Amino acid sequence: MKTPKDNTEKLQKVLANLGHGSRREIEALIVAKKISVDGKISTLGDRIDIRTQPKIRINGNLIPVRPKEKDVCRVLAYYKPEGEICSKNDPEGRATVFTNLPKLKNARWINIGRLDINTSGLLLFTTDGELANRLMHPRNEVEREYAVRVFGKVTDQQIFQLKKGIQLEDGPAAFKSIQNQGGQGLNHWFNVVITEGRNREVRRMWEAVGVQVSRLLRVRYGNITLPKRLSRGTWLELDLNSVNYLRGLVGLSVEEKSFLSVDEQKNKSKRIFAKRPSVNFSNKR
Repeated sequence: MKTPKDNTEKLQKVLANLGHGSRREIEALIVAKKISVDGKISTLGDRIDIRTQPKIRINGNLIPVRPKEKDVCRVLAYYKPEGEICSKNDPEGRATVFTNLPKLKNARWINIGRLDINTSGLLLFTTDGELANRLMHPRNEVEREYAVRVFGKVTDQQIFQLKKGIQLEDGPAAFKSIQNQGGQGLNHWFNVVITEGRNREVRRMWEAVGVQVSRLLRVRYGNITLPKRLSRGTWLELDLNSVNYLRGLVGLSVEEKSFLSVDEQKNKSKRIFAKRPSVNFSNKR
């Protein structure tokens, strides 16, 4: 006997796809009993069929439920300056990375990973919660490349330790690669690559071997590089080719539509997508 097709999905996945946060953020809301479906408080493990148009409330507010296939997956490359935080609201009144982003209707920008307040560089945003979740997940080992300026002499032994692996308070960590980019005096630049996005991971790794980081700049996420002509605090929308590169990287289906015109895509694709990025930040940017 043929088993009917199961069209249900986990609640946190559905809400992430609709742009209401990452899976982890939504799971936290479920645990806190702040989400209900058809009047019933949700629990972890609940599954829903979005085609039945269930009434979903977050913090008591009814949210629109639209099938994901009707939405266009958009991705922005943003040049985060130092001094901005990766939260929408801050009790201390500090500037956030969301302030300068374009406004959306019936959707929201989701940051793909975070950069701490003292770190600048490439920060990606998307309207697709599932894409954001997969790109951030450690199992997918998406590369993040940083230009790091350190203060003082770095020995071969310290480099060896960072490549072999060191023990941090939240587990072992290692740089996938380290490239010496030169420098002057006591200031020296390195390009390093990691495949996780743990809190302050790059800084903590250097500190673990006794090296002080004086500047940190993310220059690449996957094969998407920080556009050279992008000014701090400004954004650029990725073309369809780059969006589908990111989707393919984590096993998602191809997107067929873009908010960019054909001419805009031709102009932008050369600025943000590089199969073999080579970034040198030995000089100040």
